[in-house]
Amino acid sequence: MIVGFGTINVDLVTVVARFPVPGETVKGRDYQLFPGGKGANQVLAAARAGARTVLVGAVGRDGFAAPALANLKAAGVDCSRVRASASPTGLYMIAIGPGGENLMIGANAANDTARAAWLDGLFGPGVTFVTQNSLGTVEVEAAIAMARAAGARVVYNAAPAEPVADATFAAADWIVVNEHEARRYGELTDLPGAPEAFCRAAAARFGNNVIATLGARGIVGMVDGRALAADPAAVTVVDTTGAGDAFCGALAAALDRGETSDAALRQAVAAGSLACRESGAQTSFHDLAEIRALAAGIVLRPL
Repeated sequence: MIVGFGTINVDLVTVVARFPVPGETVKGRDYQLFPGGKGANQVLAAARAGARTVLVGAVGRDGFAAPALANLKAAGVDCSRVRASASPTGLYMIAIGPGGENLMIGANAANDTARAAWLDGLFGPGVTFVTQNSLGTVEVEAAIAMARAAGARVVYNAAPAEPVADATFAAADWIVVNEHEARRYGELTDLPGAPEAFCRAAAARFGNNVIATLGARGIVGMVDGRALAADPAAVTVVDTTGAGDAFCGALAAALDRGETSDAALRQAVAAGSLACRESGAQTSFHDLAEIRALAAGIVLRPL
């Protein structure tokens, strides 16, 4: 079973010809509303990839709460641990540039009321815990410690990059960052910031698997003591918004059902690649059959 702890948002998305500079207005032709949030996205991606899932988090008592949870409930995610807050549902405004890259501005709102204590009773052997820094490191560090103490597997997307205790990194079975977060951790810690060097150094220090996602250049990482890399699948990129969350969700789902590290990683790369083909995050997540079909062509190569 997958247990997820993270943000639950709605995203307002518009496509623009270019990103604005400070003080400038750049208009899109239209906009769309999508459910989002890294916690919701990763749990939904895991559910679409075949896992039984539970999400823990918070939404507001407003008109955005129902659409924020709609895709999760439709996919069979257990949302009984999602609480209603007096604060509004989290909301992000996302601009999509011509190459599919994105720029985000938003507010956590109700997400900031979520507490690690809400996870009580969910952890144990056979559980895979998926979380990020999106709720702030105080609650996430407490949640990871709870999961590790109970014998759960921990997949930690250490994003956004924040000051994190070494014990938190060491408690994770898998650490996933993107190249920008790797560089930021290079500034926040004595670890090197170049993605490959970060993965090597973090894996050596903390004794776990460490992956850095590099967008169009694929991934690099240390897995089961081996340095490796993989290119993404060849797809037409429309929107990269959900790619990282699709990667993490599919990785967790594959590990949870007992697949090997290599198989899980190939499926994660495939899921991230597939997510770039459609606009929005949750609308771009694919099912296990599609992920496995594309994963068959993903090659892991030694570094």
